[in-house]
Amino acid sequence: MHAMALTAPGRGTLDAIELDTREPGPREIRVRVRACGVCRTDLHVVDGELTDPKLPIVPGHEIVGVVDAVGAAVTEHAAGDRVGIPWLGWSCGECRFCRDGRENLCPNARYTGYQIDGGYADYAIADASYCFALPERYDDRHAAPLLCAGLIGYRAYRMAAATRRLGIYGFGAAAHIIAQVAVHQGVEVYAFVTPGDERAVAFAREVGVVWAGYSNQPPPEPLESAIVFAPVGALVPEALSRVEPGGTVVCAGIHMSDLPSFPYRLLWQERTVRSVANLTRRDAREFLALAAAVPIRTHVIEYPLARANDALSDLRGGRISGAAVLVPSSG
Repeated sequence: MHAMALTAPGRGTLDAIELDTREPGPREIRVRVRACGVCRTDLHVVDGELTDPKLPIVPGHEIVGVVDAVGAAVTEHAAGDRVGIPWLGWSCGECRFCRDGRENLCPNARYTGYQIDGGYADYAIADASYCFALPERYDDRHAAPLLCAGLIGYRAYRMAAATRRLGIYGFGAAAHIIAQVAVHQGVEVYAFVTPGDERAVAFAREVGVVWAGYSNQPPPEPLESAIVFAPVGALVPEALSRVEPGGTVVCAGIHMSDLPSFPYRLLWQERTVRSVANLTRRDAREFLALAAAVPIRTHVIEYPLARANDALSDLRGGRISGAAVLVPSSG
């Protein structure tokens, strides 16, 4: 099969390689990839900001495809089923976090496109227990961003617990999805983008936010909570300065530049800063049902699999509104 893989740590680019397709193990399924979203986490892996990936590694953890082979012990899926494969690829089920329903914190967990080969390829192998049926209303390309941008955005949104006014810093793939959920639920959404990026301002307004401006500007009303999607540590004290007493700032990325020092008064009055780590299978089930009910409209830009480096470069350079999606020639 054809694949785009990282073959040396921190190279910043992928190589086109060929790999043998293999038969799935007892609890695995093999999926013919039809579409795979390009996530900022992929960029962190490729650029070496997430260290020690399996090498070579095939990135990609927003995978949509059709099952073409199943292991002997698999009962959840059958050949011909359309499934999605997300970031969390396996957890031990035995540690205190797993037993407590927090498998996203499992110290032994393995992740798709990081320790497990992902979807920048014609085929992907995955543990059947960590794959999900997808809402029929979405075609393959538009379903792909739901599997990380949507899932992580949903987890961050639940932690933000906004009921009135929510700020979103960085308006990319995750933000444009979860903003629609918030608007659907009657929350006022305030979008903050890179200063000078009028295209992002216009995109946020199209999604239905009540206000869109630059990240160094004050919103017209104090925020109840905020989610920081952009991997920029300096935005944390900025967001803190905009939330009301008792408000929460959620850091939604798996990687972020260092936070600068900031005065205690920004944190005082019971404001909270917290991070989001990975996702759980419960998150996936809840969010995919919600996505179909809203319904969410994902804005995607398609690239052929062979142009994966172009997609990563465009994401790195802030040239993508919405989500990039790779499509194999067989997809």
